Amino acid sequence: MTGLDWLVLGAYFVVMVGIGVYSHRRIGDISDFFTAGGRMPWWLAGISHHMSGYSAVMFTGYAGLAYLYGATSYFTWAFPIAIGVAIGSVLFAPRLNRVRAKLRVSSPLEFLAQRYNVPTQQALAWSGGLLKIVDVGAKWAAIATLLSTFTGLSLNQGILLTGVVTAVYCTVGGLWADALTDFGQFVIQLLAGLVMLVAVLGKLGGIGAIGSLWDRLPPEHAHPLNGPYTLTFLLAFLFIKTFEYNGGMWNQAQRYMAAPTAAQAARGARLSAVLWAVWPLLLFFPMWAAPLLVHAAKPDASDSYALLTTQLIPHGLLGLVVAGFFSHTMAMASSDANAIASVFTRDVIPVLSRAARAWDTRASLIAARVTTVAFIALSMSVATQVNSPALKDIITVVIKWVAGLIGPISIPLLLGMLPLFRRSGPTAALTSWAAGLFMFWLTNYGLSGVSTAVATAAPVATSLVLFTIIGFIRPENTPEREEIISTINTDDDGAARPLPAATG
Repeated sequence: MTGLDWLVLGAYFVVMVGIGVYSHRRIGDISDFFTAGGRMPWWLAGISHHMSGYSAVMFTGYAGLAYLYGATSYFTWAFPIAIGVAIGSVLFAPRLNRVRAKLRVSSPLEFLAQRYNVPTQQALAWSGGLLKIVDVGAKWAAIATLLSTFTGLSLNQGILLTGVVTAVYCTVGGLWADALTDFGQFVIQLLAGLVMLVAVLGKLGGIGAIGSLWDRLPPEHAHPLNGPYTLTFLLAFLFIKTFEYNGGMWNQAQRYMAAPTAAQAARGARLSAVLWAVWPLLLFFPMWAAPLLVHAAKPDASDSYALLTTQLIPHGLLGLVVAGFFSHTMAMASSDANAIASVFTRDVIPVLSRAARAWDTRASLIAARVTTVAFIALSMSVATQVNSPALKDIITVVIKWVAGLIGPISIPLLLGMLPLFRRSGPTAALTSWAAGLFMFWLTNYGLSGVSTAVATAAPVATSLVLFTIIGFIRPENTPEREEIISTINTDDDGAARPLPAATG
């Protein structure tokens, strides 16, 4: 990168921090910090929901999949996410919005103490928080890997740079800063993606290359399912991503909660689903064409997109493309940081400290900001170890750990809102959670020779079956829990009510 590229990248960082400072004046209380006070326009909630699902893993791990397996990278990632979010626009987005509006909560897990009990809430909070530290650590490592390719900065220097900038704007401005920077980053990555697409088409002979590309690649690259990515894997991934991208990992739940009404939350989810179906096609095309233009040095081809960028993009525009890489990771990491801060500020700390239950607005906001910084710092620490034997490589962390563990963590939260599962109580929730975690360990570390599809599907399938069956065998649908379920499944203009007392 030249001085001009650094100037472009530096300007991007300044704009992101500036948006965070601007958003600060929108933060009056803890609800503003974590759910934008329920005042976020549906289109901004939808774009932010879409952007908070990306990271630089798209340009490393999934670029490697595109290089090695072709169209499979889209059909086993973006396509099932689009379908899952569309499903969520009906099942989960309206209900999560009512959780915020009717029960007056500021955290996706805050109502679980009432829907189940405090032990269930704490189990999901701690296990989900630890998972997100590992997940976001992988994302920091991915963007730092790209940065080292372009600038020569070490992995740790790249992690520090991106982490500090993200910490500044999301700590100052809360969810408003996350959403507004998501919109800015959406525009930047749109421009960067178009620049790369034009450059690749120019190298391949023009726009006609869109139709002829697959004739120039190995035949199996045109197959929707290729290599280890089977139909079983696709269906398991669809099931898992339906939970993950509709609130199972909490940050997307906040976007639904931030919309003014349940109808607008659903509308934002539909916008996000459309973006997931269409936009990744543009991003993946250069990755699919990469085998014709560059030779990846790494066995997993995770360096292919970086090599493509350095060969095709002129200086100045190179800085814009690198800023596009940053925009994806920083959007996801900042949204995760805000979500984790909401869970620990609202759900964990008050359980551990009696004094925290009496915090005023100022003290709550300080705690939220400190927790945000702490999460980012911990995830940055994990990022420095992402290639260790315990975590292996970036794509392993993202696919194996997140896909395998999201089911046990998210099923009690999301299915617990649906009337069909009203009989499932604390016993079903904790048993399904614990059994799912055990199945993850068994299929990934306890047994050898387990296929990727089975290792991915087994934990979530175990949790789902037990959550459902135990609910019928040992129903725990008390009048208080029935009232909560009725409240979040009724779309009316009734006044919000406080939650009943939590049970231990």
